Amino acid sequence: MANTYTLIEAQTLSTTAASVTLGSGGTIPQTYTDLCLFISARDNDGGATGAFSTFEFNGSIAPSGVYIFGNGSAASSNTVHKAPLENGGGSTANTFSNSSFYMPNYANTSYNKSYSVDGVVETNATEAYQLLIAGLVATTSAITSIKVTPGTGSFVQYSTFYLYGIKNS
Repeated sequence: MANTYTLIEAQTLSTTAASVTLGSGGTIPQTYTDLCLFISARDNDGGATGAFSTFEFNGSIAPSGVYIFGNGSAASSNTVHKAPLENGGGSTANTFSNSSFYMPNYANTSYNKSYSVDGVVETNATEAYQLLIAGLVATTSAITSIKVTPGTGSFVQYSTFYLYGIKNS
């Protein structure tokens, strides 16, 4: 990675979790220009190949956005209030999704916050999911915490969440 990325927080789950909060207690430092969150996750819903996780910012703000979604044989687009993908228990055993979240100017207090997400569900089946999202967090407050909740079930052990600050230098 570029030397302008600084790890703010890393969480690797040692057991299942109903959600993960980065910057709990409002601890995301406001000293960077942008945020980047890398997620590798799986949930314990036995029937699903994959699901959308949800984001919540500063304890209560849900984002909105537009997505492009593909499953290996068809594509669709729509509006979405969800964010990255996570592998479900119905996907290939011991595989985890990969998603990246990027938010420029997260500390600015003059305007709403834009973000982008790209993600994939890893599986050895003919159906696999890919996702791109462009979204908006409707707040002029600086972002101080990000909560990620699985779309179904709970995140399983070894799901990882890495939050980086990016300096414009």
